[in-house]
Amino acid sequence: MAGHMETMEYEDGLKILEELTTNAHQIQERVLEDILKRNAGTEYLRGFLNGQADKQLFKRNVPIVTYEDLKPYIDRIANGEPSDILLADPITQFFLSTGTSGGQPKLIPSTAESFEQRMLEPTLEDLVMKKHFDGLDKGKTMCLFFVKPEIETPSGLMAKFFTTSYFQSNSFKNGSAKICTSPIDTILCLDNKQSMYCQLLIGLLQRDDVVRIESIFASVFARSIKFLIDYWKDLCSNIRTGCLSDWITDPGCKNAVSLILTGPNPELADSIEHICDHKSWEGIIKKLWPNAKHISSIITGSMSQYISLLESYCGGIPLVSPLYASSEATFGINLKPLSKPFDVSYTFLSNMAYFEFLPVNKASREKAQELQFNNTVSEKASIEMTKENGNVEPVDLTNVKIGQCYEVVVTTMAGLYRYKVGDILKATGFYNNTPQFQFVERQNVVLSIDLDKTSEADLLKAITNAKLFLDPLGFVLTLCSSYTDTSSTPGRYVLFWELRMKESNDFPKLDPRIMEQCCSIVEKSFDFTYKSLRKSNIIAPLQIRMVKHGTFDALMDFYVSKGASINQYKTPSCIESEEAIKILNAGVIGKFFSPKTSF
Repeated sequence: MAGHMETMEYEDGLKILEELTTNAHQIQERVLEDILKRNAGTEYLRGFLNGQADKQLFKRNVPIVTYEDLKPYIDRIANGEPSDILLADPITQFFLSTGTSGGQPKLIPSTAESFEQRMLEPTLEDLVMKKHFDGLDKGKTMCLFFVKPEIETPSGLMAKFFTTSYFQSNSFKNGSAKICTSPIDTILCLDNKQSMYCQLLIGLLQRDDVVRIESIFASVFARSIKFLIDYWKDLCSNIRTGCLSDWITDPGCKNAVSLILTGPNPELADSIEHICDHKSWEGIIKKLWPNAKHISSIITGSMSQYISLLESYCGGIPLVSPLYASSEATFGINLKPLSKPFDVSYTFLSNMAYFEFLPVNKASREKAQELQFNNTVSEKASIEMTKENGNVEPVDLTNVKIGQCYEVVVTTMAGLYRYKVGDILKATGFYNNTPQFQFVERQNVVLSIDLDKTSEADLLKAITNAKLFLDPLGFVLTLCSSYTDTSSTPGRYVLFWELRMKESNDFPKLDPRIMEQCCSIVEKSFDFTYKSLRKSNIIAPLQIRMVKHGTFDALMDFYVSKGASINQYKTPSCIESEEAIKILNAGVIGKFFSPKTSF
């Protein structure tokens, strides 16, 4: 009977996925129609639509906006005014953005209906995994999930991270949680250190039952491995003696562990010790969890910096980037989980929101910057050149062109109308009638001096080129960040790097010539404007500051202490906070400059 029910659920899921992708245009039209019928009379939309639920009027009159445009309305609701300022349905909670880039977290409205609709994504994601990996029903998922405390707004509505809300929900507790190694009390523990220790301990106790490993972001998985490196001896001691470490004081964690750590198990402890007590941790995940069929964690965008590190630890276990989502909306899922990490595309889910796409011509934009730098064209003409054939009108989901880059714009059931998420995507193909997109970059400038504006994507590309140089030498760049140093004139870009040896966790011996070459490779990867300003000495030579192991852990601890979620934490590609820069500078053990004539 159970097998029949599972088959029915699988078949039902396939039908839903086929419906969403085959009838994407019709579903998108219904989604927009429903949003407008409900909300055309709200204070915000009334000024543009005069109360009419007219889709063409919506596209003509409602402006494309950013969070800052909607913030006054959201703040009014958070301070106690009625939800119908923005939407007809009552707001039930706010979702917090990650807030690790120096700014305050955003408050993203959510309703009961919009939250429940997002619960479809985990079901479809699980369906895709079971289609590509056999035996997932015959074991457990080792989850590395964490929560953050909620914040009460003046209105009484709670603000929390989306993942915290999901892990607290009945959808999770009655679904995915039942196959997790981590008991719910360890996931909901607010002390992230105790939570991680207990989740890893229980994962080791049940290591033979683990068929997949999951974290939300690659950064969390990388942090968990570092934590395991630091605490494996304590974990083995707990398993050997059958007693939990005294510093674990959270009642929920203690009780959850006591139900699984029921007595001494010296044989298991010896096995784990034999695996961990080596200089090299290459392939450690495969050795500790030999039956794991895949590792699920978002590894696109800024998370791509962790790919080489995780691949070295995984021992050939496939890294799967399952979905594309944000605090604002769920966008799509990965229908080809065995794709190589840098080839991942996401198929949009047409019922999650109404999607529009602003064409972005990156080549024209770069050419315009070059001409403007040479005073060949005016700034106004430069801006015009970045437009796609003079047309920046957004296109609908099903009208995108393969190979074209777009900035995604979303309209949700929860009060975001024609909202620019800030992501640049490239259309790579179609599944049925629904486009698939590859994440290209965040539409944000992370480093800036004079006329130069270096984006996050440009920075990551430059660092990836340096990684390719380091790889044959046996070095692994584990973590990195940057900032613009204007303490002297001319200013320069500074990169903070943490390295380790490929065959061990030891810190490498730093050869100044190699590090100078890395500086040079990064600079050569930047665009025309940067190179021109460097040659003119308007920008000083780039500097790499090597930091000792554990420095980026201290950085993460700092941001978590300031309210960031460990579950959604992303190492900032660029840092503005003086406190954060001090933390990184405190760990510096070597400084290297690009040669004066790097080009």
